[in-house]
Amino acid sequence: MTTLIATSVVRGSNQGESHGGVYLVDFENQAIEQVIDWNTVDIDWQGRGWDRGLRGIAFDGERVFIAASNELFVYNPAFELQASYTSPYLMHCHEIFVHQRRLYLTSTGFDAILGFDLDENRFCFGLHIVGVGGGYQGGPFDPNGEMGPAAGNLLHLNNVYCDAAGMYISGLKTGGMMRFNGRTLVRVVSLPRGVHNARPYGEGVLFNDTQADRVRMVGRDREISFEVPQFRPEQLTHTDLDDLRIARAGFGRGMCLVGDDLVAAGSSPSTIALHDLAEVKTRSIVTLTRDVRNAIHGLEVWPF
Repeated sequence: MTTLIATSVVRGSNQGESHGGVYLVDFENQAIEQVIDWNTVDIDWQGRGWDRGLRGIAFDGERVFIAASNELFVYNPAFELQASYTSPYLMHCHEIFVHQRRLYLTSTGFDAILGFDLDENRFCFGLHIVGVGGGYQGGPFDPNGEMGPAAGNLLHLNNVYCDAAGMYISGLKTGGMMRFNGRTLVRVVSLPRGVHNARPYGEGVLFNDTQADRVRMVGRDREISFEVPQFRPEQLTHTDLDDLRIARAGFGRGMCLVGDDLVAAGSSPSTIALHDLAEVKTRSIVTLTRDVRNAIHGLEVWPF
């Protein structure tokens, strides 16, 4: 068992209320510690998630990177704020990922991937993605310049993952997972609409099939799925808001590998489940809150 770090977004909260936070979740002792309560008022409060809450999580040495909607924050392991960075092309950020001295961020509001140089502490890379015919095309741009893309969100890019083969990009409306090798952008696997956290796993792909309320691993000759934890209506709180303002129960988002065959997956109300891919068994579930507005966003193994 291990400790995970999770971020959350509270949809439907009001100004002055918490609209997200950061938690350490100790599965062995079933203990939860909230280490950051995100209640800034300098955000866009219109509709659903928008600027609310905290998003992707990544690490570089003793630095803990946590993304908000349009700003990248740096903490030490005691969660003391060390620095923050932004780009005019960072909007509605979702997941982030560290690879080869760069931190990559999904800029959902610009249909783009941004790169942040971990040694020079500056944004250094931009890739704008557009649909062309039945495929996609990526165009580079300066994340600090004035000639970048216009705000969009046609693809709702929500995940970026890198390995030696390239950069993998996916989103709610991409219809699959793309791979960028530095020159070309190619769809390498088709996926349902509405997915989160898609990433290669062995010879297949692992993802949150959010619309189907499942966590799936689809390989060449094997498919595994787990049901997202469900709650009875009377078990939930804050259900009196308009449906457009809250995250529905069972909304799956947030994922990380805990070991070779163990995956942690998040859902709403903020719940984390540990699924065993080898034995096809859900091993443990921890619920942070029964507030249906509160949804897991980022999820990683806590390394400290």
